[in-house]
Amino acid sequence: MSEVRLVGDNVDSAVMSTPAALALAKELELDLVEISPKADPPVCRIIEYKKFLYDQKKKQKEMKAKQQKVVVKEIRFGPNTDDHDFNFKVKHAKKFLEEGSKLKAYVFFRGRTIVFKERGEILLLKFAQELEEYGTVEQLPKLEGKRMTVLFNPKKK
Repeated sequence: MSEVRLVGDNVDSAVMSTPAALALAKELELDLVEISPKADPPVCRIIEYKKFLYDQKKKQKEMKAKQQKVVVKEIRFGPNTDDHDFNFKVKHAKKFLEEGSKLKAYVFFRGRTIVFKERGEILLLKFAQELEEYGTVEQLPKLEGKRMTVLFNPKKK
């Protein structure tokens, strides 16, 4: 690394030798920081290194704060769920999807109720039909062990 492109606030942009750039940084009582090592010649900036690190951390923190966290809400049914319970759970599911949460609805088969697999599937498909305008089905009803699961994504507004 014999030559570097020098940029900075109070410095003229120019290509110069590394020792000359270091001398200039020392003269200004600042640090020579390599910004873009892959460029040809590498780009360096004369700044205060501690402030540079602080600004980088601040940017990372802001980026992290802007990220959205995915929340998955769960609703549990039995294979013999009554209409009133079903409607009550549909109301909650609509609220969850409007909030922007993902939704996982499942029918839990206890003991010998596993023989009613088709009842569970019908229940989940009816549930999906009720939530058609609030969310999209990500995964159709699928039996995993003792539970049959269906996943919903909220619809974008």
